[in-house]
Amino acid sequence: MSPAEVAGLFADAPWWCVAGGYAIELAVGRPLRPHSDIDVLLLRRDQLAAQQALAGWEWWAADPPGTLRPWRPGEILPPDVHDIWCRPAGSETWRVQVMLDESSGDDWVSRRDPRVRRPIATLTRSSPIPYLAPEIQLFYKSKSPRPKDTADFHAVLPLLSAVQRRWLADAITKTGGSCAWLEMIVEG
Repeated sequence: MSPAEVAGLFADAPWWCVAGGYAIELAVGRPLRPHSDIDVLLLRRDQLAAQQALAGWEWWAADPPGTLRPWRPGEILPPDVHDIWCRPAGSETWRVQVMLDESSGDDWVSRRDPRVRRPIATLTRSSPIPYLAPEIQLFYKSKSPRPKDTADFHAVLPLLSAVQRRWLADAITKTGGSCAWLEMIVEG
């Protein structure tokens, strides 16, 4: 699915944004690589908005350590479930991965370390499709960067402001993320 198609599906959700590689592409303003699905970020408190947006789809919760099981209509997922794999009913292909993130009042709170937080109002940018701010997306990708994450990092790093770089460096330092990235962030 494209970001525009996802925007049409999630238009009535209380808060959502495109995440993952597509968020980086929206920040950069051009395609960078092929994608097998699209990531959508919701706040855990709004998780049932995924079932409403994707009515008629199959929803599968990823129970740790990664076992997929059907997500029942109206079921509130436990705090250790962060991913929901979704596909149109009868399809074999996963199309949307919904990721659930934590919040406290008006703040987003990292599940890796509650010291990493910021106002929900500052989490997204718009193209006009809402997408996760690139420094936050890079924070997610910094934990165990794969080659595609490193490519995304190099594509968007030159576009980050000094404020975004400081936030990213601080978040990575607090959570022990990629040292190689940290050096490049600070150098820039």
